[in-house]
Amino acid sequence: MANTPSNMLALGTKAPFFELPNPSHNNELESLHDLKGEKATLIIFMCNHCPFVLHIIDKLAELYEDYQEKGIEFIAINANDADKYPADAPDKMAEFQVERKFDFPYLFDESQAIAKAYDAACTPDFFLFDEKLDLIYRGQMDDSRPGNTKEITGEDLIIAFENVLAGEPQDESQRPSMGCGIKWKS
Repeated sequence: MANTPSNMLALGTKAPFFELPNPSHNNELESLHDLKGEKATLIIFMCNHCPFVLHIIDKLAELYEDYQEKGIEFIAINANDADKYPADAPDKMAEFQVERKFDFPYLFDESQAIAKAYDAACTPDFFLFDEKLDLIYRGQMDDSRPGNTKEITGEDLIIAFENVLAGEPQDESQRPSMGCGIKWKS
């Protein structure tokens, strides 16, 4: 389990457009513009097998239930090399979504072009964009990591969500996410 931090894409960056297959919906192509939230959109790079993702996925599903109805949409993207990591293959993504009971879209970036466009580095890696799709938060969900005994609260994301809903500026001190490195193709 390697500790890879996020790259901290520059705030204000426009969300790179994507149209990716959704394995849970017969690989139907879904785009950023079709899925984006009314008030904000959280893009999450994640996968099925990473211990960091497994550590927080239940809380992430809970946060989605709390904030989706308030106009914040979540979109998860798996960019791992499924040939080398079959546990992250599209059919396993659909199974993982059912097993872990989360309702936000979980798309597959087979070419890895979208992960590169977002400068994603780890799983999980979080990017919050406002209603104009400008980056307003990137970094960790909270301080909890597998094995560090800190409670999984979602605090950093909750603060970012509440700020955007209240029309308040984001906290300038944003800490990188930490996780397994994205499994890049050679």
